[in-house]
Amino acid sequence: MSDRPTAIVEHPGYTIVENASLLGRNTLQVAARAELLIDVRKPEALTELFALPALGRLPLLVLGAGSNILFAGDWPGIVLSMATRGIAILEDRGDGALVRAEAGEAWNDVVSWSLARGLAGLENLVLIPGLAGASPIQNIGAYGTEIGEFIETVEAYDRHAGRIVRLDRAQCAFGYRDSAFKRAPDRYVISAIELALPRERPLRTGYAGIAEELAALGVDTPTPAHLAEAIARIRTRKLPNPALVGNAGSFFKNPVVTTAVAEALRREHPDLPAWPAGEDTMKLAAAWLIERCGFKGLREGDAGVSAEHALVLVNHGRASGAELLALARRIVEGVAQRFGVVLEPEPRIVGAS
Repeated sequence: MSDRPTAIVEHPGYTIVENASLLGRNTLQVAARAELLIDVRKPEALTELFALPALGRLPLLVLGAGSNILFAGDWPGIVLSMATRGIAILEDRGDGALVRAEAGEAWNDVVSWSLARGLAGLENLVLIPGLAGASPIQNIGAYGTEIGEFIETVEAYDRHAGRIVRLDRAQCAFGYRDSAFKRAPDRYVISAIELALPRERPLRTGYAGIAEELAALGVDTPTPAHLAEAIARIRTRKLPNPALVGNAGSFFKNPVVTTAVAEALRREHPDLPAWPAGEDTMKLAAAWLIERCGFKGLREGDAGVSAEHALVLVNHGRASGAELLALARRIVEGVAQRFGVVLEPEPRIVGAS
């Protein structure tokens, strides 16, 4: 695609830009372009939009904050982004509340909003980048908590049905960094999520560093807000700020292997972190595997691995998506050769297999 000036179509419910730059639409800060970029401000406009001939003719990519995507090349079609806003309590249930967040709300704003109103549950998910509408797709999770635990309903435009639908938690089919939405990326455009949040619940403080951080804050009996503050401090130290250094957070999933494989690896490497992940399976620490292969802090041109956290690929300046992908593949090959474990990427990779 050329870099010629774009054409803009304004509509009360959406904006369409032709030959649009995606450089500011992904946190890895990779240069890429799309044939059309559509920002949707009103969810009811989705029905009208999907009646346009171009949306049936061109490939569609639904993009949130771009915090979980790697553009290995240009997108030869339409990028659609939900720019809807709003957070509200739909129903006060006494011991909790049903909260609706529109898809275009920043996820961390949803966490802060709920904590400020005395609602618990999301404290472990503080500072995860991205938008509310993207949170169910990846079933975002951190420090022993996943968003799928609290999703009651996901509202989305179903391209197969040609209308807005409401999917309950079971229909979302949540798994580890997985969901029905991730498995059918061309079917749904999420317009809102509804969360059932309690006012009280046992806090999950058992992960490494949390107790020490709470002690440093002088907190003996933590509240959800205290726990969120502790985790925010840990994340800020460990993960680079994408506004300063391009990154997409954790680039690789923690691999899940059979218990037999995990036990064999731990006999050879007793300090390998591993924990139960279901019946006869164990989850391994991908960061440990990557670091032991010597990749932590590696830099090849402007593509690199964070010196603070081995799971994070970083763009030190003008690395292309293809260069970052080549580095990711080198890491996968290195870990597979040394440990016999195949790492899988967390972000969606566009423009390459």
